[in-house]
Amino acid sequence: MLKDFLIAPGPTAVPSEVLIEMSRPIYHHRTPRFSQLFMETIELLKYLYQTKQDVFILASSGTGAMETAVVNTLSPGDSVLVVRSGKFGERWGEICEAYNVSPAYIDVEWGEAVDPKRIEDHLKEHPDVKAVFTQYTETSTGVTHDIKKISDIVSKTNALMIVDAITGLGVTKCPVDEWKLDVVICGSQKSLMLPPGLGFLSFSEKAWKANESSTLPRFYFNLKAEKKAQSNKTTAWTPAVSLIIGLHKALQMIKDEGIEEVIKRHKIIADAIRAGVGALGLELFAKSPANSVTSIKVPEGIDGLQIPKLMRDKYGIAIAGGQAQAKGKIFRIGHLGYIDKSDVAVVFQSLEFTLRELNYTFEWGSSSKAVQEVLYPEYKKLDIRKA
Repeated sequence: MLKDFLIAPGPTAVPSEVLIEMSRPIYHHRTPRFSQLFMETIELLKYLYQTKQDVFILASSGTGAMETAVVNTLSPGDSVLVVRSGKFGERWGEICEAYNVSPAYIDVEWGEAVDPKRIEDHLKEHPDVKAVFTQYTETSTGVTHDIKKISDIVSKTNALMIVDAITGLGVTKCPVDEWKLDVVICGSQKSLMLPPGLGFLSFSEKAWKANESSTLPRFYFNLKAEKKAQSNKTTAWTPAVSLIIGLHKALQMIKDEGIEEVIKRHKIIADAIRAGVGALGLELFAKSPANSVTSIKVPEGIDGLQIPKLMRDKYGIAIAGGQAQAKGKIFRIGHLGYIDKSDVAVVFQSLEFTLRELNYTFEWGSSSKAVQEVLYPEYKKLDIRKA
């Protein structure tokens, strides 16, 4: 028997409590029962986002929420600035180009974080820029950008600050209102501990002002329609009822734990992962590593494609390989959402099995020891869980 563990940067594992809620008999979405659950869920999302802004739930992947951000704020020919530091930075540019928006690019070497001064310099030279697009965490490289510093720059201009926080929100500090973020994207299959299928975004007053002059075509992803429907405690289109029921439960679990504690837990797990990686003599790929995903360089002489394959097919641990130009050169361990200390132990046991099978030389058991040295002092502080 092979017991499977999902340790990828998305989709992530779903708690049994959420699965149970989603398995209950479905009910109609145009009813007071659903309206109450829906509005409670919106308020819980605002807690996660730490915002008083409008927040929307879309029956789509995170990419649908990205497209929604573009078509509800811009017009054909608008000048925008896109940070490209990986596959998902590239996606912002591809969406803009598909709608005849005119992106300028700040290209960042994969594994590096963008220097905020490059954004500041571009905005000074091009005051007509309508929006700045970036990731909080670039999932393909495991890099975290300094969103607070970038937003400090952008918020002083007329440009919107639009952030893909799909693997950042609910993992790393991201107080949307405090940091003056205009549009922040998230997806259900990451820190929110749900299956794929829901996209989320917050929308500031500055974004609504841009919406008034925006002329890009939209129908399904029309936030004015969603705002009007939400004022009537419902959605513009048929919602993903079972996923929203699960979302309500998952967000309640996050609130019960406390957003600060959730962020702290992710930081502890990330520190333990990085300690284990270092103990094996492996090198991190990201210069400013994320607390949601750790990217690791494949050792010289090792077939990088075999690491995630063996981990998954032989040892039951689903991690991720590299994408595009990083394919075969890095592998990625996800540690966001429904993740705890026991998951870390299982990952490194299987990683050591895999590396030994691929004839990589390291001290047997070294990663487990390093992980324990990080985790034990933290978990020793915890109270005994009450039944």
